[in-house]
Parts: sequence; structure tokens; C-alpha cells
Amino acid sequence: MTESKASQSAVYAEGMKIRRSVLGDSYVDQALAGADDLSKPLQELVTEFCWGKIWTREGLAHTTRSLINVAMLTALNRPHEVKLHIQGALRNGCSQEEIVEVILQCAVYCGVPAAIDTMRIARDVFANAANDGA
Repeated sequence: MTESKASQSAVYAEGMKIRRSVLGDSYVDQALAGADDLSKPLQELVTEFCWGKIWTREGLAHTTRSLINVAMLTALNRPHEVKLHIQGALRNGCSQEEIVEVILQCAVYCGVPAAIDTMRIARDVFANAANDGA
């Protein structure tokens, strides 16, 4: 059985709300503005499924979800997404110390090179956040 259009719209709207709160309006606006006929369905899928179906669940706090994402994206060697989700983790209220601890944990389970790359990214994100007054 498929969801109704109204239900899908409500899930999408809630997903967009959370996506914007975690990633920031500027990033989301840029991602949506850059979507074309080819990539627009992916943007819709990400918003509805990742943010609307998963991030809205009550089982984990957004801070926990952010730290999990940093770990998984480190393991997958996705530097663009690592940077984005470290920024999101800070915006969600994660501390720099928590983020660093996740990176250290990743060194053991994902490999030191992956953790080194993520630590470099974190250092840049932390410096930019300090310069922006965040």
C-alpha cells in the first residue's frame, strides 16, 4: 500500500524542516537550486526519506544521529559529506570534544588514514565556526 500524496507531502515538509535545521538554510537552498531534471528526484528522496522518515524518529537524539553520521561517513571516505555533517553536528549541539572522540574511535575501527582526513576536516570546520562566532 502506498502513502497518500498528503502524507508524502507532510513527511517531505517535516524532512525539509529538519534538513534545514541541521545543515542550514544556505546549504539546503544551494542544493535545491542546483538540482536539475536529473538530480531533483534525488534531492526529493533525500529530503523525504533521510530527513523525513529517519531523522524524525524518536529513538535517537539528533546529536547522536549527527555523531553516527560523522563516523559512518569517515568509514566511507566521503569528505564532502563528513564536512557537512560535522557542521551539522555543531549546529545540533554536539561539542568539539564529542566529535573528536568519534574521530578517535574511527581511527581504531575504520583506519588511521580515514581518521586523519576527518580530523583535518574537523579542524577546518572548528576554525570556521570560531571565526563565524558559532
